[in-house]
Amino acid sequence: MRTLAALVFPGFQTLDFFGPIEMLGDVGDEIEIVTVAKSGKPVPSYHGQKIVVDSLLSEKNDYDLLLIPGGDSALIEAEDEELMQWIREASENAERVMAVCTGTVLLGMAGVLDGRKATTNKLDFTDTVHLAPRVDWVREARWVEDGKFFTSSGVSAGMDMALAVVADLFGMDQADKTARSCEYSWHKDATWDPFAKSAGLV
Repeated sequence: MRTLAALVFPGFQTLDFFGPIEMLGDVGDEIEIVTVAKSGKPVPSYHGQKIVVDSLLSEKNDYDLLLIPGGDSALIEAEDEELMQWIREASENAERVMAVCTGTVLLGMAGVLDGRKATTNKLDFTDTVHLAPRVDWVREARWVEDGKFFTSSGVSAGMDMALAVVADLFGMDQADKTARSCEYSWHKDATWDPFAKSAGLV
């Protein structure tokens, strides 16, 4: 069984978190999902729902998988050095690292994406990518895979990315089965990105 650290912070984007968790959690006993945060208090999402935390940053940083959601508050979290150091250490230890939307910018600001390809939310692209200038930002992509790092465009794109990780770890049959069980139309082409054009990036 692999352990998945799913990071939350106040104001995390709801679907950034729960979309990938739905896909990754559907593989049964293969993945144990652990919600991680700096504080043990229930953490509110952008939409106000609060989630109970399983583990604190200070307790553990060696998980097999790591998921970082986005949200407008993600960039504020970059000011927290304890959190940023945990992201660096957890990323180094993890077998696969996933980030959604502005969570990718947060990951980039931590320095672990230096020299790697990555993508993020297209509506916020030009306003955020300068915060992590050493990342090779891909302007047109639903998600990007570079080594063990999987990063996605905005919000719903995280589900496509998560299914790509399921396929990577457990095979395409399992990923297809997961998508069917969710009645989800999976965009398997990582380059499919109509939002890049509508945002004026290409």
